[in-house]
Amino acid sequence: MSEDEFEGAVADALDSIPGDLLDLLENVVVLVEPEPPAGEPDLLGVYEGTPLTERGDGWAGSLPDRITLFRGPLLRMCSGHAQLRREIRVTVVHEIAHHFGIDDERLDELGWG
Repeated sequence: MSEDEFEGAVADALDSIPGDLLDLLENVVVLVEPEPPAGEPDLLGVYEGTPLTERGDGWAGSLPDRITLFRGPLLRMCSGHAQLRREIRVTVVHEIAHHFGIDDERLDELGWG
């Protein structure tokens, strides 16, 4: 899958999230990087920021939170376009959930781990 197709799949994953839920995202940017940081070759995505559940009154004006998907590991783990699109969606939902303060343990319970 080309870089443009991959970014299109990420956009499709975001479009599949209910609008009411997307409207609750506050100050978040979604990025695609080729590879994760050194030492984490299998990392599919990461949320960097302050979850909504931990924000106080002084949070306004902060830099945007970031959700980053890593193209390389996602491509390597999937055997075809359909599987890759599903895994991109799972990764997007997983990282958005972190923005809402849902931890990995709870995501595993919900089937989004």
